[in-house]
Amino acid sequence: MNADVEYPALYLRRGEDARLRAGHLWVFANEVDVARSPLGAFEPGAPCAIVAAGNRPIGVGYVNPHSLICARLVARGMEHPLDASLLVHRLKVALALRERLYAEPWYRLLYGEADGVPGLTLDRFDDVIVAQATTAGIERLKPQVEAAVRKVLAPRALVWKNDAGVRALEGLPSYAEVAFGDLPDTLCVREGGLEFGLDVLAGQKTGWFYDQRSNRDALAPFVKGARVLDMFAYLGAWGLRAAALGAGAVTCVDASAAAVEWIGRNAAANGVAGKVSAERADAFEFLHAARERREHFDVVILDPPAFVKRRKDFKAGALAYRRINELAMQVLARDGILVTCSCSYHLPRPALLDAVQKGARHLERTVQVLQQLQQAPDHPIHPAIPETDYLKGFICRVLPAA
Repeated sequence: MNADVEYPALYLRRGEDARLRAGHLWVFANEVDVARSPLGAFEPGAPCAIVAAGNRPIGVGYVNPHSLICARLVARGMEHPLDASLLVHRLKVALALRERLYAEPWYRLLYGEADGVPGLTLDRFDDVIVAQATTAGIERLKPQVEAAVRKVLAPRALVWKNDAGVRALEGLPSYAEVAFGDLPDTLCVREGGLEFGLDVLAGQKTGWFYDQRSNRDALAPFVKGARVLDMFAYLGAWGLRAAALGAGAVTCVDASAAAVEWIGRNAAANGVAGKVSAERADAFEFLHAARERREHFDVVILDPPAFVKRRKDFKAGALAYRRINELAMQVLARDGILVTCSCSYHLPRPALLDAVQKGARHLERTVQVLQQLQQAPDHPIHPAIPETDYLKGFICRVLPAA
């Protein structure tokens, strides 16, 4: 192949290179010419040269023969091996964007495919980096990732938070560990002039939902003097931001006892404990009970976990989104604000709005969409990879029927 990098070749079937040529980075198992390159000949996570049917190399990637997405392209062309030097370059390019966007070092530092490193997420908490590997290829490259992070950032500590459910699809175990350095018991996040404490090893995902930061910034015009309900509150990011922006009273609800405890701590640390209450409850049950009590809020915020994790879950998940939005509207004031979000990639934006509209019509209420929401710019969207565009939401005004 006259390549500068010598890796075993993964040959594609004729015509199956079109998506990669268009910019995508994934290879599916049924796109591989298994007669020329049997998948069973590769170890999970092994580097490879991805080659079109006409023997033209596309680039360097890695393989997992046990996964439906059996390979991912990391570098186009054959000049760059999968090593720490390539990761250093990718990391520097990603860092340049974040430093342009944010004055302080709290952000998603590297967002997988959109930043050119499929399967790797890096979140920055000042001098602590939290990493997540979701593929066998990145699991195998952990030492190189650690070396790159040390070289570019020299952080106090790096943590692997490798407990995402998607790892099971790659045949990977679930764990969380400190890779190197001194990890404090409590990490701090600064956002909107507030400081939030969290336990990254025991917390959700990589510890903080940076993807909603810009959307939380949009709360300001809607919450002054308002009674606010923050559902699926986790550490209280939405609710405490609302309190700091002038809300009169905020109720945060989460199913996790640990999350509720953290909300109390964070409210006290930011001087808004007098405005903020936290309750442990299932979201659907809480909203049912609030409706029975004829309780009403001026603003209701819905930021649930993904109800549609797989395409086959769409019908049940779409119904869940309709139910939760309808319940929220039942506890909204006559002229109220509904902030509704979905992080389900398999639920398109129009389907979320349809769930809101159907719930409103069932209650004989009218919805005005005031603002559309999407993930923050430290989660850039790759135009050739729709899977990188997952977060959607709306700020809605909900009125009595016209």
